[in-house]
Order: sequence, then structure tokens, then C-alpha cells
Amino acid sequence: MQEKNPLLSVIIPAYNEEDNFNQGALDKVESYLKRQPYESDVIIVDDGSTDNSREEIKRWIGKRKNWTFIENPHQGKARAIATGIAQARGKYMLFTDFDQATPITEVEKLFPFMEKGYEVAIGSREIKGSKRESEPWYRHVMGRVFNFFVRTIAVPGIQDTQCGFKLFRAKAAHDLFASLEVYKNGEEKTAYTGAFDVELLYLCKKRKLKVAEVPVFWKHVPTARINPVRDSIRMFWDLVRIRFADLIGKYEQ
Repeated sequence: MQEKNPLLSVIIPAYNEEDNFNQGALDKVESYLKRQPYESDVIIVDDGSTDNSREEIKRWIGKRKNWTFIENPHQGKARAIATGIAQARGKYMLFTDFDQATPITEVEKLFPFMEKGYEVAIGSREIKGSKRESEPWYRHVMGRVFNFFVRTIAVPGIQDTQCGFKLFRAKAAHDLFASLEVYKNGEEKTAYTGAFDVELLYLCKKRKLKVAEVPVFWKHVPTARINPVRDSIRMFWDLVRIRFADLIGKYEQ
């Protein structure tokens, strides 16, 4: 007998997550999902980690039911999530950051929009009702400047494209991630995250999908991966690449 597909698949990209793992990030996810009345599965995709986290996570998962660990070469966050989406079986698919800056519990705020017929519900740290904690001022300024360009060049009306907490209907998730152009090849060789969220939401606009922007709680988790000057320049260039891909017809179905 074929196993029934879960209601929710949780996709977690991982790259050098030793500190976050040691602080119990996965324990929090497991504890929450165990308390829910619905079936779920979790797919962790390692993006070529170079610290000890890859082996630690593999040992932790062990024989845990409905947890899967996938090892990717280092290709960037977008490719890690796309790998997880391709393997996921849930009716709804959530990607969430390993550090749980937005905790898994916030998915409860996104589910109602699926029930209302939305194809995508995205966590937002900017709209009324959201809450940010412990964020350095320069990170916030960096995010607002980038979002100004996002709204001007690519995705008008979305206040926060970059929150790593997004829920999709399965059909939408498979279509969107399979349609990425700027981020389809996974050629990134640094910890740079990029603007793949913008490309996803740009595709939502092209496909005329219903997208809900939902206020969530978010807590800043310190990381050495962000380079404000370098990353801002590269992300702006990614916006240009997204618009160019559309101009030459790459997003046509």
C-alpha cells in the first residue's frame, strides 16, 4: 500500500550550521511537528558544508521517521531548496532557514491563506503586525534599500521578499522552482544567498498566482556570511538579470 502523502513538507537548506545545530534548531522543529495533528516530513539539504555539521546532522536524523538528509555539492541556497522541493511529497511545502530566525511555529499564520485559495504565503518582517528582534541597524537599512529596488524593478507591492519563510501549494512550488533561470544552475561558490526569492516572486507575478504577505516574528541570528557591500551589489545585479531573462522570453510557459 502506498504511503499517504503528508500535509506539510518542510525543506531546510543547510550550510556550515554547526553553531545552529548545537543550539537545538532541529530539536525545535521536531518538537513542534510532533505536536501537530497532521502528517509532515522534513527534508534537510546540505549545501556542501565544510564544518562538522554535515556528519552531526546525519547522525541526529538517524532513523527518525519522515526525516530525510540530502547532500548537495556547494551550489548555493536556491539549488539546495530546489533539490528539497523536487523530493517533497506534501500538499503544502514550506522552506525555512536552519537557524529558525523565523520559528517553525509561525507556519500557523500562513496556513489560513492556503485555505483561502492562495498559492503562496510568504513571511514578512516589514508589514503591520510583524516583529523583528535584535537586528543591527545596518542590516535593516540594507534590507530596506534593496527592497526599494525590488519594488521598483521587479516585484511591486511586496514589502519583504527576503524573509526565509515561505509556504507553497505543491503544484506552485514544483512549477516555480523548475522555472528559475537566474538561479537554475546552482553555480554559486560562496555563502551568498542572492535574490532567488525575488525571482520566485517575479515568477508568481508572471504566472498570476495569488500571493499573501503575512506578518511573522523574526529574530536576528548573528552570521559572518553577510557582506553588506559585496552582497548588495551582487543582489542588485541579480535584479537586472531577472528582468533581462524576462525580456528575452525565458519565463514564458
